[in-house]
Amino acid sequence: MNLNKIPTTVVTGFLGSGKTTLLRNIIENAEGRRIAVIVNEFGELGIDGDLLKTCAIGCEEETVAADGVYELANGCLCCTVQEEFFPVMQALAERKNEIDHVLIETSGLALPKPLVQAFNWPEIKSTFTVDAVITVVDTPAVASGQFAANPTAVDAQRKADENLNHESPLHELFEDQLSAADLVVLSKTDLIDARQKQAVIELVKKEVPASVKIVETDNGKLAAAVMLGLQSESEATIDQRPDHHGDHHGEDHNHDEFDSISVRTGATDMNTLLPLLEKIVNEQTVYRVKGFVDVPGKKMRMVVHGVGKRFDHYFDRAWREDEKRDSLIVFIGHDLDAARIRSVLNNTIRDNTSQAAA
Repeated sequence: MNLNKIPTTVVTGFLGSGKTTLLRNIIENAEGRRIAVIVNEFGELGIDGDLLKTCAIGCEEETVAADGVYELANGCLCCTVQEEFFPVMQALAERKNEIDHVLIETSGLALPKPLVQAFNWPEIKSTFTVDAVITVVDTPAVASGQFAANPTAVDAQRKADENLNHESPLHELFEDQLSAADLVVLSKTDLIDARQKQAVIELVKKEVPASVKIVETDNGKLAAAVMLGLQSESEATIDQRPDHHGDHHGEDHNHDEFDSISVRTGATDMNTLLPLLEKIVNEQTVYRVKGFVDVPGKKMRMVVHGVGKRFDHYFDRAWREDEKRDSLIVFIGHDLDAARIRSVLNNTIRDNTSQAAA
């Protein structure tokens, strides 16, 4: 590996696997490294980027440069990108003397292979190299059968059920993310038993070379030394990795197969919101729910995450005096009925708000 190049770690994994939590842990334990973080957002609401910038390490004191790169108080850099990858890398290349390592969090709907291939572009290759591709696996989701060992059988079962979407690319996306991995991180292992965990490990082993290590993490806690400095130079071998989507070059984020809908609901409490989210997930093919909620009477902003039918929520920071309090929820799925989603949320919340006011 050319030691003059800036090592870059690509963190990939399906929706809700724990990528952002893992990145926050690396940033909080940077051990003096000056890290630049790129968050590849999907959808209209840049939630993951905002979560990283408010990760309780002084990041709320960031300044924004003209190139859109956030300069965090701990010496790290952070920026978000929706489609244009090259301009961000170009901006970081111009500041290479300020950077020791780059972290890229993919959108969760991205094919990692085209992204790694982009590091062979002359303009990027001269400055950056892929230290490793880390694939984060949501062990409870896999253990529950969201990604089965026999995708063909799952597809047959889905097609036999008229109530289910019959064209799901999820298992292929999951396998492609694993095939690109130099390191696999099993997340949320504390939420499953030993038998389930072993089943997930066996499934993952079938998709990765024997040389790829599989490690476990609880709440994203994993030593930075385990994930950084692997010197894989992945861009040199990525074309040899098998994938389901042919020979792609450039940027291909696989977004055409997914819908993203954001809904502004206004103030609401979690006792009202969670049953509505569960109703929508039961009615439609929703893969991921993520957003911020304005809870009446609370000074803190609530973050809500949903993967499948599993929802988590927590307060992340105080509302700032200069920002408007509101609730914004993003749904990512397939063939979503936006009108129905907005109707379920807004009509019920509006009715409950009116009753409370009365």
